[in-house]
Amino acid sequence: MTANPRVFVRGAGGTSFGRHEGSSALDLMAQAASQALNTAGLQRTQIDGVLCGYATTLPHLMLSTLFCERFALKPHYAHGMQLGGATGAAMIMAAGELVRSGRCRNVLVVAGENRLSGQSRDSSIQTLAQVGDADFEVPNGASVPAYYALMASEYMHRTGVTSTDLAEFAVLMRENAQSHPDAHLRTPITVQDVLASKPIAAPLTLLDCCPISDGAMALIVSSEPGAHGVVTLRGAGQAHRHQHLTAMDDVMDCGALRAATNALEEAGMATSEFDYLGIYDSFTITLVMLLEELGFAPRAGAAARLRAGDFNRNGALPLNTHGGLLSFGHCGVAGGMAHVVETWRQMCGHAEDRQLKRTPSRAFIHADGGVMSSHVSLVLAREE
Repeated sequence: MTANPRVFVRGAGGTSFGRHEGSSALDLMAQAASQALNTAGLQRTQIDGVLCGYATTLPHLMLSTLFCERFALKPHYAHGMQLGGATGAAMIMAAGELVRSGRCRNVLVVAGENRLSGQSRDSSIQTLAQVGDADFEVPNGASVPAYYALMASEYMHRTGVTSTDLAEFAVLMRENAQSHPDAHLRTPITVQDVLASKPIAAPLTLLDCCPISDGAMALIVSSEPGAHGVVTLRGAGQAHRHQHLTAMDDVMDCGALRAATNALEEAGMATSEFDYLGIYDSFTITLVMLLEELGFAPRAGAAARLRAGDFNRNGALPLNTHGGLLSFGHCGVAGGMAHVVETWRQMCGHAEDRQLKRTPSRAFIHADGGVMSSHVSLVLAREE
């Protein structure tokens, strides 16, 4: 029996997040893809696979080939994907399978959207609300923050997590974003600022929620490493327990741990072996619930680990050093991909002023889509 071929994350790129007035989704995607090609040391003619995330501002039926035409690519494999916030991680997992099978040698994974400047705030809220059940949730005027607030209320009731606990993570993400020139939100905030910010859907306030941004991210998954470092995709796993909040069986078992278990088994690793985390954080409650379900903190214990310094830049498990969705920003699929791009940069020593004193060697990344509906875990490893 032959061993599975190694899969490498060879290059990464991205735009700044925020407002890009006059830039379309395709414009932003092209900028990110160009940067990824440069870091990978590849020409466009060497890209033989393309995976493209959906864009709510460009609902084209053939977005992957539309982008290929715009970016002058002629791959022999291309398709688009829609899995909510988990799309980016799922595309990287799929790219790994394409490379491992020998179908492709260099797969460009790309997503971008002008979600802030390309549509009104009301339109964005209405579009995102469609992840709810069309018969039982959407007609009642629910929104994505409302879905997460209902889930937060249940989780906080059962575990004892407090609003102050949640606010601590908003502050940490903002602290991390302050050292990233491409972050959407960089103004310092305090726990009191979070608690006193505009109520959105109890118990969540404005600063418990990620901003809406424009931006794009791209990665290249290859059969060979590049010149910037040897980063391998060691493991990946998925889990899908429900689509709608009203169909969630148990707020303590959303599917994150099931996805992680699959990824860890493939990688042959345990949670205790990681020295970097990239965890999806559309809301503060998302981040806390994921950290605790994944086993990086006990139930109601994530905030205690944060206060102990474990998730800080110089702690045992640096977390979302770019600022996460909560402060770096959220432009759809690329928002989740930013966690992977930042991880790659940290592992390759290319995080500039954010570079950790101890370059990560084993990273765990997790993304979710919908209302903790679809889960994808990735394991990245740096090799000397």
